[in-house]
Amino acid sequence: MSTSWFRPALPALSGLLAANASAGESARRALLRWLVGGTAAAGLPALGRAASRPGVAARTLLVLGDSLSAEYGLRRGAGWVELLAQRLAARRPPWQVVNASISGETTAGGDSRIAPLLERHRPAIVVIELGGNDALRGLDLSATEANLANIARATRVSGARALLLGMQVPPNYGRPYADAFAALFRRVAEREKASLLAFFLDGVADRPELFQPDRIHPNENAQPRLLDNVWPALRPLLDQDR
Repeated sequence: MSTSWFRPALPALSGLLAANASAGESARRALLRWLVGGTAAAGLPALGRAASRPGVAARTLLVLGDSLSAEYGLRRGAGWVELLAQRLAARRPPWQVVNASISGETTAGGDSRIAPLLERHRPAIVVIELGGNDALRGLDLSATEANLANIARATRVSGARALLLGMQVPPNYGRPYADAFAALFRRVAEREKASLLAFFLDGVADRPELFQPDRIHPNENAQPRLLDNVWPALRPLLDQDR
């Protein structure tokens, strides 16, 4: 799968990396802010619309993600998670969608938040969209895998079903790293009995017109495609509650 969504940004990225090497920690932090699309405040968690009906208890679907799910740079209500909530509004039994995504989130951050989120919302399904920022920051892949496994395991132990959204990295990371990154999602899904979508940005990553000016975050026109990517993997989990 092509990962050309990164290529227009590579010259700027290279310059920032050089500045990081000479300017120290403050430059590194500036680089990370640029990579993840701003601070967490730019993509605060939002609740999707509840799809409840009078007299029928709504089941809860929790989305734990980063800026790709937190509507970074989009109109409120235009992201794929809100589109999902709208699609679920007509289903029986009803579903409530809780979006616990935060721009800049890493797998470590998700791991630290999953237990209280499960306790508070008691979801039947958890969609895990994390890992991209780990790669952008060059974090140890074994830690990324362990964090995702912890999240998926906590979800399973709680009685909920997990859907893991896989990510890929661009070729400039090197083939060994790219292959190892993609493989960790498969291992976690198999080991923790989670469902897996191989590549969340399939059909989007190689289309520059579907990205915001930063060439990293999908724009509003890309959001229906992201939902269409998720839906075939998610629908069987929803149907288990029919």
